Amino acid sequence: MDYSKLIDHTLLSPCTTEKEIINLCQEAKQFGFASVCVNPAWVSLSADLLRETDVNICTVIGFPLGASTTETKVFETLNAIGNGATEIDVVINIGALKNKNNMLVEKEISRVVNAAKGKALVKVIIEACLLTDEEKVRACELSVKAGADYLKTSTGCSLHGATVEDVAIMRKAVGPNVGVKASGGVRNIDDIKLMIDAGASRIGTSSAVRIFGL
Repeated sequence: MDYSKLIDHTLLSPCTTEKEIINLCQEAKQFGFASVCVNPAWVSLSADLLRETDVNICTVIGFPLGASTTETKVFETLNAIGNGATEIDVVINIGALKNKNNMLVEKEISRVVNAAKGKALVKVIIEACLLTDEEKVRACELSVKAGADYLKTSTGCSLHGATVEDVAIMRKAVGPNVGVKASGGVRNIDDIKLMIDAGASRIGTSSAVRIFGL
């Protein structure tokens, strides 16, 4: 398997510079990664740098807390797509999920999905490390009902990143036709293999170049 095709080459530090984004895009092009995952401010530059390639432009919405209003997340989504984003990783409203406000959670994701329809994939970040197993399953089920293309484990900014156990729970919850992205804490090829064996179909990591040995 060509693991490079599963990689979202990620750089989400608040200290990121233009030079680092240019380097990130060059690396993604060199290794043939699935996407670069950058903060919204860097979408336009990344899209320009990768215009003649197969590398997708992924950005984060409602990041990292998920506590923005629905309207803000929809605006961010439309703005990012207008700037060249082709993949949207949106953080779920974690508090609403814990309050069992399923209608709000599903409606919010649905509005982001509709804003992106025909223009960008939507991956829903559930921040699994903050959820009970029941909440993980419910978050997955609501996201699938809302039309999400992927479920994603983590922002990488909370207690910890992806675990094999969480990926397995999410894969079972979403079924075979929705993607699962393992993100955060994936630092070597063995981690990648374990996540894929558990059901991941995309890997988000800031260690991709080191993993692939150059």
